[in-house]
Amino acid sequence: MQNQKGQSIIEVLLASALLIILMPAIFAGLLSTREGRAQQQKRIDASYFLKETQEEVRIIRERGWSLFANNGVYHPEKSANTWILSSGPESANGLIRRVTISDVYRDETGKINDVGEVDSSTKLINILVTWTDPFYSSVETSFYLTRYLENIAYIETLENDFLLGETNGTTVINESGGEIVLGAGGEGNWCNPNESIVAELDLPKNGEALAISAVEGQITAGTGANSSGVSLANVSISNSNPPIATLVGTFDGYKTNDIFSELDYAYISTDTNSKEVSIININSTPYSEIGYVDLPGNTNADAITVSGQIGYVVQGSILWNFDLSSKSGSRPLLDNNGVTLAGNGTEVIVVGNYAYISLIGNVEMQIVDISNSSNLTIVGQANLNGNNGQDIAVNSTGTRAYLITSKYAGKSEFFVIDTTSKNGEQPVLGSLDTGDMNPKAVIIVPGNIAIAAGHGGEQYQIINISQDNNPNLCGSLNIGSDINDLEAILEADGNAFSYVLTTDSSSELKIIEGGPGGQFSTEGTFESNIFDANYDTVFNRFEANTYEPSLTAINYQFAVADDISGSCIGANYVYVGPDGTNSTFFSGTGAIPLDNDGIGYENPAQCFRYKVFFTSENSFTSPIFEDISINYSP
Repeated sequence: MQNQKGQSIIEVLLASALLIILMPAIFAGLLSTREGRAQQQKRIDASYFLKETQEEVRIIRERGWSLFANNGVYHPEKSANTWILSSGPESANGLIRRVTISDVYRDETGKINDVGEVDSSTKLINILVTWTDPFYSSVETSFYLTRYLENIAYIETLENDFLLGETNGTTVINESGGEIVLGAGGEGNWCNPNESIVAELDLPKNGEALAISAVEGQITAGTGANSSGVSLANVSISNSNPPIATLVGTFDGYKTNDIFSELDYAYISTDTNSKEVSIININSTPYSEIGYVDLPGNTNADAITVSGQIGYVVQGSILWNFDLSSKSGSRPLLDNNGVTLAGNGTEVIVVGNYAYISLIGNVEMQIVDISNSSNLTIVGQANLNGNNGQDIAVNSTGTRAYLITSKYAGKSEFFVIDTTSKNGEQPVLGSLDTGDMNPKAVIIVPGNIAIAAGHGGEQYQIINISQDNNPNLCGSLNIGSDINDLEAILEADGNAFSYVLTTDSSSELKIIEGGPGGQFSTEGTFESNIFDANYDTVFNRFEANTYEPSLTAINYQFAVADDISGSCIGANYVYVGPDGTNSTFFSGTGAIPLDNDGIGYENPAQCFRYKVFFTSENSFTSPIFEDISINYSP
């Protein structure tokens, strides 16, 4: 009995010891099970919350893509029977949710990548739901949202689409419905101009024609060397080979120093103190002055040009800009102080956001940043041979300027200047001595050709500029009279002509045939017709189909502009590339940049145009532009 009692006590002790050892584990297990169930319930609640948030975000997307314009952290919130995005995360029932919106980048092939161009029609959405009780955990999802519900496509692919645009060194063909290629550049040969004067015209009265401006089918000429002629002579040029020049109208009342013309309007700079600039309606006869600019002071106006809705005029050593949103009445200055140049200006050319001015003085060229119309700013210059700048031409991308100076014995008068950077001293890449000719005018034409003209010697000189560091004379012509000014037009049908104003009193206007001898031009542009979306819209992406053989290339820029009183006619079209400036170019499919600062290029906006740049290093081959599709959304 005593042994049995002792054995029972030992068993009790062993059982107690086991309970002491096992009870914490049992209690921990019970507690863990309880917390695990709570944690699992939280995860289920969080998953439902995540799904709800995802659907709410999609509902918001369907209300309008503009609600996703700004990146950041948000949460959905009910407002007026719908959902909106409110800033920051949200806490609800022990759960915290946050919706993070960020940009999506695409590479040059259009695929989503970590780097590349921002796709303004796609956003990366990350939804994160977290909780801390019973312990910290989270559920998360990421997905892409696109603007597919509001996408609209604007497509140009047919011959009739392209014929509404403007060609310069290019032509529209119809091999497969409609394409654009480099123009033939004319059947003549720029470098062999002998026997190439194909037409002449005697301008009215006895004035010496000093300035000329041209668009296809029309030239306007003005006198300034004396006051014995008309202020403006408008000449029609027939689309034939050889062309026929016909005087269609005149305007008088001023001594004209320079002229710039469009199809319906001409702008002349004058010696008249109260109207240094006169705006003339040449759309109907008799021609009439409908607007003017009264510049400060008594100095005569000289060089003049127009870009979009802004005019630019040089008055002595000051460059002024003036408003042309309307052509009527007294037109106001935009920069009331203008910008003071290093010398008297002789010519002004505008390309993109910059004006290039040739000057009389030790500094022969200056570059002015015109992007802020109320504050013109000099950014660059070129100091050449110490002689006077007479005229300047600039290529379509603004990367090269071709400047002529007055005769300087034993030195060059024609200069190739690298204007890629725009800022500071612009480097001279090459130069050429024009011999006995004292230059007065210079132009560039398709085919890497510049034409310099002037007084004395071989008055008409053709310069091969295909090599920046080695411009060389490839042809010349003595026309028997001095040349004051010239222009050139490459017609849509491929014919090329230069229009020359001379001192020949019996036939001041002479027309000279040019071109690369039936080969393709080496560069050219196509500027589309205006597309009016009828309301402010976001232009998102573009896709273009092209054929680009070896040694050829096609690039693009886009202009999106605010309408003017509900119309896209006369809007300010500023062309830009991928970074939103005019110094870059698209080479293929990409996102059209956004910009809504109220200055220059705007997107979203109502009005749209595109420009295509063609180049070829092989004059027997041209790239082919087939079609373009623009994705846009309200």
